[in-house]
Amino acid sequence: MVTIRADEISNIIRERIEQYNREVKIVNTGTVLQVGDGIARIHGLDEVMAGELVEFEEGTIGIALNLESNNVGVVLMGDGLMIQEGSSVKATGKIAQIPVSEAYLGRVINALAKPIDGRGEISSSESRLIESPAPCIISRRSVYEPLQTGLIAIDSMIPIGRGQRELIIGDRQTVNEAT
Repeated sequence: MVTIRADEISNIIRERIEQYNREVKIVNTGTVLQVGDGIARIHGLDEVMAGELVEFEEGTIGIALNLESNNVGVVLMGDGLMIQEGSSVKATGKIAQIPVSEAYLGRVINALAKPIDGRGEISSSESRLIESPAPCIISRRSVYEPLQTGLIAIDSMIPIGRGQRELIIGDRQTVNEAT
């Protein structure tokens, strides 16, 4: 028969109390009101910042862009097929940024800068905010190298240089540009 001694039990309880971590972590959470067409409406993310990354309970990442008084409009950075009304969302506290380095040249990445070309991870020590001001025009290098779009009709009518922004099809509201 096993005997239980009171001093052993008190020692175990004392060790557990000493190892107890009283750190409190406050998480800003919300609830999905509506989702569709790559946009989710979230209620309850009162302290979210514009451009902040949010994470849905099934793992999809989004960027909070439209901050209204009673809800937040979030652009989904994935298909979001598993997101349902009523599911929870938590703010990450990080503004959307992208890693930058020479290692990204020639690689294929998704919208969150994760490689999708099957050639392994990309190492980077620096990052830059997605919503950051462009370099001033004076400090930019002039356009000196021609760019071929691959469409003979466009290449013959409109000379385009690499780095140049040129509206090809549509009006100023359209984003069909060559860079």
